[in-house]
Amino acid sequence: MTKLLIKLFVKDSRNVSDPAVRQRYAMLAGVTGIVLNLLLFAGKLTTGILAASVAVIADAFNNVSDAGSSVITIIGFRLAGKHEDKEHPLGHGRLEYVSAFIVDMLIILVGAELLKSSVEKIISPSLPAVSTATIVLLVAAVLVKLWLFFFYRKIGNLIDSAAVKSTSIDSISDTVATSLVLISTLVARFANVGIDGWAGILVAGFILFTGIKAAKETIDLLLGTPPDPAFIEELKDFVKNYPEVVGVHDLMVHDYGPGRKIISFHAEVPSDSDINYAHDVIDCIERDMHEKFGCIVTIHLDPIVTGNKEVDEMRRLAEETAKEVDSSFTIHDFRMTSGGKHINLIFDLSIPTDCKIPDGEAAQKVAEKISEKNPDCHAVIHPEHPFV
Repeated sequence: MTKLLIKLFVKDSRNVSDPAVRQRYAMLAGVTGIVLNLLLFAGKLTTGILAASVAVIADAFNNVSDAGSSVITIIGFRLAGKHEDKEHPLGHGRLEYVSAFIVDMLIILVGAELLKSSVEKIISPSLPAVSTATIVLLVAAVLVKLWLFFFYRKIGNLIDSAAVKSTSIDSISDTVATSLVLISTLVARFANVGIDGWAGILVAGFILFTGIKAAKETIDLLLGTPPDPAFIEELKDFVKNYPEVVGVHDLMVHDYGPGRKIISFHAEVPSDSDINYAHDVIDCIERDMHEKFGCIVTIHLDPIVTGNKEVDEMRRLAEETAKEVDSSFTIHDFRMTSGGKHINLIFDLSIPTDCKIPDGEAAQKVAEKISEKNPDCHAVIHPEHPFV
């Protein structure tokens, strides 16, 4: 069914990097969600009122909130797809994350309201009047929500959308919620035991858990998270294809929404290279990376000494010493200068953000060990943290 809908309503569906195609996918997901959730809302509300079941009624309003979430997702994609303007030169891509956060907040609100209604039902219990139609409707609702989960998940993964992925999480939580409501109605129908309120509390707890978890993930996207390690390796492997570049460091990836990434890094080239030729190579890499990855790329050219036996030996000394202090430490921007009675080894020390050793202490330890190994050396170290 999902493949058929994509074939019918998403033109050029394979070109998922095209913002227009992403909007078509979002529109398909949104409209499908709106139609199905409104139908479920109408059916559940009617049967819930007739059966006097707070769990069924609460589940009905959960569906209408899902329809509202789909509307927000559509609006979010529309706004995120706007072109850059004077006030937003990097585009509006992060509005997609904002719309995902609004959906997450709606999920949490529904959970809180359901929790309140369930507690009231436990305080004032009554046995719902469950009909066969109610049971059939709830079974159908479980199946529909389960299909929506797979539908949203497929589209969310295809276009890498936080908003659609959040909606898929909401759908699976709805599946569990409606299943619990179904169980409570079956118990009421065949055992004459009212567990409506307790089932509502379980549903509310699950909805709150999934909503809070999804909200955290969306907030992480808004704050900025490390890029996919596989993507970083792909970038580095791409640059390694240019023999003029002997090293890469200070790599940064700025995410301004799907399809809007800015990449910057330092490319090390031999210091004896012709500066004009090296600059031309860097320009070529920037253009090729933009074409390959669809990102804006800025590269800083770093000249380093290569082929000098003494410099290579001192660089190895610094690298090995840094590894002895902590195996995760790396160095770059290595230079060697004469300090009169001693040799200055100047370099940046890259320290992982989760390292327990304070920056200053780490740099001092490396410097002291270098001096112990070679008293003629004085290390001038600048500690820093990687951004990927």
